[in-house]
Amino acid sequence: MRTIKLSGLFIAAAMIAFSCNKPTETVETTEAQEVAAAEGKTLEIVPTETTIAWRGYKPAGQHFGKIPAVEGTLAVQGEEITGGKFTFDITGLKIEDMQETDESYGKLWGHLQSPDFFDAANYPQATFEITDVEPFSAGDVIEDKEQFVTDNTPKAASEITPENPTHWISGNLTMRGTTKNIKFPAAVSIENGAVVAKAGFNIDRTAWGLAYGDEATAVDKAKDKFIYNTVSLELDVKAVD
Repeated sequence: MRTIKLSGLFIAAAMIAFSCNKPTETVETTEAQEVAAAEGKTLEIVPTETTIAWRGYKPAGQHFGKIPAVEGTLAVQGEEITGGKFTFDITGLKIEDMQETDESYGKLWGHLQSPDFFDAANYPQATFEITDVEPFSAGDVIEDKEQFVTDNTPKAASEITPENPTHWISGNLTMRGTTKNIKFPAAVSIENGAVVAKAGFNIDRTAWGLAYGDEATAVDKAKDKFIYNTVSLELDVKAVD
């Protein structure tokens, strides 16, 4: 595995993919890869400061919230990251665009937990495990690509990617019993024995079997009867000795 040089630098996220007849900008997704051997010192994540922020889109609106961390580690050798694994609690998912006391909150939360989406009864956790790291070169470009336009077109890569990318991160993301390797940039810094990492990227939810309202099956998009396959994720991780 190539390692990350941590001398106060930042990593950010990039993406490419497809949706219906027009390309979207989701992360590069492949089959699961061999996990990197974690060497050096093991840091423990701070669960209260480690989350995945999510945002889903449909022509008529958006929903967003967070998924909390359960546990995780980050391996560091000198000023290099050599591995890491993070586990997130799908059953602890929060919706932040409505009040928990609203009836609609309970309905949406239950739908997201159901087999239409995460199937949390059978797959209550999601994990991300680092498999590779490579430098972000000066010539690398994060492109904003065309998507089907509505009042709630998914955010572009440039809107959610941290500034000044320095490396590409690859890792196995497991949700709903399916593991896919994704590649993106993230922003990483080390200070006073703590590692802080941030990333923002889009995924195609259907690659993990979250296919309810799949926009690829929308016969007439003018009727707005679909949910965008693109989901925006923003990852925040803090790990300490």
